Amino acid sequence: MTKVRKRVAQAERAAQLAAAYRHCAAINARFGKSYHLATRLLTADRRPAIHALYAGARTADDLVDLPGPDPAGDLAEWSRAVLAELETGWSDDPVRLALVDTYRRYEIPVEHLVDFLAAMTSDLDVDGYPDMAALDRYMWGSASVIGLQVLPVLGTAPGVAREEAAPHAIALGEAFQLTNFLRDVAEDVDRGRVYLPADVLAAHGVTREQLAEKRHDARFEALMREMVAIVRRRYDDAAPGTRLLASESRDCVRAATALYGGILTEIERADYRVLDRRVSVSKPRRLAVFARRLTAAQLARVRVTIAKPKSRSSTGA
Repeated sequence: MTKVRKRVAQAERAAQLAAAYRHCAAINARFGKSYHLATRLLTADRRPAIHALYAGARTADDLVDLPGPDPAGDLAEWSRAVLAELETGWSDDPVRLALVDTYRRYEIPVEHLVDFLAAMTSDLDVDGYPDMAALDRYMWGSASVIGLQVLPVLGTAPGVAREEAAPHAIALGEAFQLTNFLRDVAEDVDRGRVYLPADVLAAHGVTREQLAEKRHDARFEALMREMVAIVRRRYDDAAPGTRLLASESRDCVRAATALYGGILTEIERADYRVLDRRVSVSKPRRLAVFARRLTAAQLARVRVTIAKPKSRSSTGA
């Protein structure tokens, strides 16, 4: 009877964990359309972990950006809970449960989560950054460690150490974050925060008041043109890292890069008018990127499947 109860308990926990991952996938599908579409190019075993990492980041971020009566208390409580649950390996909260399982399954360093939560906490008090160096320090927690969290899930190519791919994963996380900052200038300033470096603003004669008033002019356009160039260089820094990844993960990263990099192109097409509108990549464009990468992703999976038996036979297994 004890063995039966144990099997029942294990089945219940497995069902709860599966439901937690489905919950995270639904969050990703609702709020991260480009990311969610790109994850469909991953192998099925990798997708749930990416959904969990996205949902965990989204949930913590929303505690700051869509706050309740006590945002500092809510974020602190959520942070304490998830760090404690990483130790025990279980949570009754679906997002934290999937996140804890992902961290433990892929042996992701807990320091990455600590640094991310610290960055979210800083958003409660810090409303601007004097220069790009200061913004980069913030992005270590808000973006760089996201790239480092995802890297173990994507995996690296045979013979490639994770440390070799890490700088490129960091650069891509920062490129995605900076793209968000440029797209969401108006939304962020409405929350009292500006993620454009103050010295770059000043160099172009653009003030926080102008951003708050949503006044687009030639000075703001020149500012945005410079910032777009900065972000494109981050994408360039990230690009060599794709070939270092496991072959079956590369097309997901290529799709995500094309979709998020495409936001920069849409900003340019809109003549940098992001103060009075939210630019985005159209659904037909997103689907075209997905379709273009789908065949390549499927071929990569086939090659990996074919190569595995050869690898075993060559070692005498």
